[in-house]
Amino acid sequence: MRGAAPALTYGDTSLTYAELSGAAGRFAAGLEGLGLERGDRVAIYLDKCVETVAAVFGTSAAGGAFVPINPLLRPHQVAYILEDCDVRVLVTSPERHARMVEELGELPSVEHVVLAGTPAWDDFGADGPVPDARGIDLDMAAIFYTSGSTGKPKGVVLSHRNLIVGGESVSQYLENDEDDCILAVLPLSFDAGFSQLTTGFTAGAHVVLVNYLLPRDVVRLCAEHGVTGMTCVPPLWLPLSRQEWPEEATRGLRYFANTGGRMPRPLLDRLRSIFPEARPFLMYGLTEAFRSTYLDPAEVDRRPDSIGKAIPNAEILVVREDGTLCEPGEEGELVHRGALTALGYWNDAERTAERFRPAPARDGAIRVPEPAVWSGDIVTRDEEGFLYFVGRRDEMIKTSGYRVSPAEVEEVAYATGLVGDAVALGVDDEALGQHVLLAVSPANGEPLDPGRVLAELRQRLPRYMVPKDVVVRPGLPRSPNGKFDRNLLREELAAQ
Repeated sequence: MRGAAPALTYGDTSLTYAELSGAAGRFAAGLEGLGLERGDRVAIYLDKCVETVAAVFGTSAAGGAFVPINPLLRPHQVAYILEDCDVRVLVTSPERHARMVEELGELPSVEHVVLAGTPAWDDFGADGPVPDARGIDLDMAAIFYTSGSTGKPKGVVLSHRNLIVGGESVSQYLENDEDDCILAVLPLSFDAGFSQLTTGFTAGAHVVLVNYLLPRDVVRLCAEHGVTGMTCVPPLWLPLSRQEWPEEATRGLRYFANTGGRMPRPLLDRLRSIFPEARPFLMYGLTEAFRSTYLDPAEVDRRPDSIGKAIPNAEILVVREDGTLCEPGEEGELVHRGALTALGYWNDAERTAERFRPAPARDGAIRVPEPAVWSGDIVTRDEEGFLYFVGRRDEMIKTSGYRVSPAEVEEVAYATGLVGDAVALGVDDEALGQHVLLAVSPANGEPLDPGRVLAELRQRLPRYMVPKDVVVRPGLPRSPNGKFDRNLLREELAAQ
């Protein structure tokens, strides 16, 4: 039993597994007292803290579906999510609630607001019985909102099965156990961020929450808690790689992991030099399937550009446009099938039908009726079965008759050592179809001559891949999940 073991820490507050279970049970009892029905949505609009985690698991215990909302979102963005999935209960802080009063007045579905960090929170559910467990593994457990390539965010509906199997699968290949201490850096509204909870708790590990402000805070917490595992996206790894890491902050790290985009090779090399005893896990995933592939650390030196092979309990196929399976080396769409496939998009049957379809049957095999995720990502598979990301269908640059992956241009830009951030975009061009535009920020804040970058790229890239323009900006816009916001960058550049 792990009841007395540390489960969760935020700041000066730590809870054992027994205490966290009790906190979640009290929150579930409070929801029961509000008359929450099975499947009702409970939105959680908070920074990472123990109340956030108690609300998440308490909602599940009460039979509801939790909707984690990134605390960086503005009130009108939050209001869109609350209205889109008919949230009945909102959990937030007094400060955020005060900023949302006007929007909440126009949302009749929100019947109750529970304020964390107040006396009312301490009393919420304290006297009520914890509800009996209800529902089955395929019932809706959560709705995660993710940015679409166009239009408003879409709500990805996840089942209890998705979340539980995801935690089991990831903790299996990361070899997590009760001796691990996992630093949760990414937002809990981001599937990879939330998985730090499910992965850690599945293994009986200790999860430390941090609301990312400064890179040095991460270094300090690694030293303070003896962190053994950490997952970030490349735009977060970049500033962390520039920090001074004392020995007490690195000696406990057993692994570091990357998700949300390709890890540039110079960055990977830098992190491996900072954490010489840690194993690097390069991962690929999408909210619709939680996590799809990982690269075995033993293969990193042989194939650092690979996204690896399927995680446990998932099958990954590479499929042509006509629905047949690709041969090794042939580009095709990545299709994910298995227990991690989400239930679909909230209240959007058309998009669900486009993205969630049966996987193609292998020769002579029975076509399985359960839906698979057609990712929209273009990949190739080599003779040994390792996968390589090529690009998104809606991000691929078509120029001079060639298809150019933005990630390939960005990789070369990083390799010059001149840039801190890099994003390649396709710009309409009457002669070429599209030309490549590269937006960069300077490395280490030093002045940067775009002509120098362009000269380096001409030396390193085929002519058709060389950007027509290099734009230098102090920083590149990011989404609330920390990824580069390509759509916003495109709009800002067009306005200029």
